Amino acid sequence: MSLSDFDLFLSSMEDVKPINHDTIPPAPNNPNASLAQQEKRKAAEESLANDENYLQSEHVELIDPHALLSFKKDGVQSAVFKNLRLAKYQVDATLDLHGQLLKHARTTLFNFINDCHQRNIRVVLIRHGIGIKNKARPGILKSYVNKWLQALPAVLAYHSALKHHGGSGATYVLLKKSDEKKHENREIHAKRY
Repeated sequence: MSLSDFDLFLSSMEDVKPINHDTIPPAPNNPNASLAQQEKRKAAEESLANDENYLQSEHVELIDPHALLSFKKDGVQSAVFKNLRLAKYQVDATLDLHGQLLKHARTTLFNFINDCHQRNIRVVLIRHGIGIKNKARPGILKSYVNKWLQALPAVLAYHSALKHHGGSGATYVLLKKSDEKKHENREIHAKRY
């Protein structure tokens, strides 16, 4: 920009006034908040700090409500995955997430999978629905369940269920053996000479 252009710019900006913002930054602590409100806020902050649930609830890429979910970690044998997909393993526990808010579904799924893993439950069924009632964003809970299951270390594989178990609105999940169960198996199968 040449000097004359700069002078022209300054002269054209002489009558411009700064915009006053009408937003107010939130106060860290509202002095007028009741004692109960302050205690509730403090409990919520402590709860978040102590939350062991690492499942993310940020943006997820939405999948088609009727899409089949299918995932297996490296090391899962093809025959094992095929048996899971064909429902040849007994389903030992079921979780129904229909109609739950994402925040609640996130916590429920996290706790359910960890509890089943600790109890040596190997195959579970998650009913998440397909979410076609939500016209604006169908399949949102199903999309998050797909993301969350991949993030859980106890999950080895999962696949959409057969029609009689809920079809694309439900998912079979194969869980790892617990450390205790692995140790038991090693002892049983150990070769003693």
